[in-house]
Amino acid sequence: MRFLRISRTVQVSVASLVVAIALLWLAATAAMLFNQARVADEQSAMDAQAKAIAAEARRVNFFKRSVNDIAADLDRRQNALDDIVRSQFGPGADPASVVGKDQTTTTPSAPEPSAPKKLSLVAPAASSPAPASPASAVEKLRAIEGRQSRFARRLAVLIDARAAKAEAAIRSFGLNPAQIASGARTGKGGPFVPWPATDAPDDAALTALARSFARLNALEQGLAAIPSGRPTTSPVLTSSYGYRRDPFNGQAAFHAGVDFPGSYGQPILAAAGGRVVYVGGRPGYGNVVEIDHGHGILTRYAHLSRFGVRPGAQVALGDVIARMGSTGRSTGTHLHFEVRVNGNPINPARFLEVRQDVLQVQQIAKQRITRVRSATL
Repeated sequence: MRFLRISRTVQVSVASLVVAIALLWLAATAAMLFNQARVADEQSAMDAQAKAIAAEARRVNFFKRSVNDIAADLDRRQNALDDIVRSQFGPGADPASVVGKDQTTTTPSAPEPSAPKKLSLVAPAASSPAPASPASAVEKLRAIEGRQSRFARRLAVLIDARAAKAEAAIRSFGLNPAQIASGARTGKGGPFVPWPATDAPDDAALTALARSFARLNALEQGLAAIPSGRPTTSPVLTSSYGYRRDPFNGQAAFHAGVDFPGSYGQPILAAAGGRVVYVGGRPGYGNVVEIDHGHGILTRYAHLSRFGVRPGAQVALGDVIARMGSTGRSTGTHLHFEVRVNGNPINPARFLEVRQDVLQVQQIAKQRITRVRSATL
């Protein structure tokens, strides 16, 4: 067996080399670990930044959707206000004349078609960059929302006041306003389309306004239907409403109308607008024309010599509907005039002796009802 002898110098050199290699490996490993840690930190920072950017984008999108949703809701409510004002007061109605000049600074331009455009200036479009302060846009829209609510509430108060005047005018005729209003010939129906639900409490203001207009319409339509014109130019009544001596047998009898004297063939006029529902003879009355004015109100014109209308015709106040005569159970030329409510005769004198202020309220109601009807044609 032979032994290999390695000198100390070689041993030291080899040991030094091994140590150097180990140190280099450790240094390389440490460098790799350091680089990996730095890359991980940088990646974490990038991830955090990306999350922050995404969160900011979501926040901006949330505000953008919120603003757009509020703007869409306000546009819808603005259109509702426009429709209400136009349908009830006619196209081109000025809000200052509706709610009063003192409200023009605190109310939105409800009947102006340009109002929705103003909302679009506040709300950013979906493709437009987000505003610097989205919350400020929301505040602006909320302010508009508040003005719309105040406008609707103020208008409802004035409409209720106007309805109260119409109610008082109906009572002055000796009629029950609730009964007259409930007799409105207004068709109602159609598919149920629910009002879009929102978290805005001021939809209640629009609901209250619509309810006030519905009551006003019923009362003013009923008031407009009440006869207030004289059925003939004769100024004197020969026989009044109520119990009297019968002109033929002298016995006590009930007279359901009033009698107007006149000349044979004298024009007979419609005491109010309405629809002719009967033209012909009736026992005791002779030749008769009957006009339905709606709301349960009917006028009857009797003892006529000639007819001037046909059943189904629409007539206006003052239209010539017949000629005076003496047909039926009559002692001479005259007009027998009756007013009936729900089939029951009432004293026509209350319709022939109306105060001027009541006539003015009725005339205003007729003018508005006419504008509303013409706007819907």
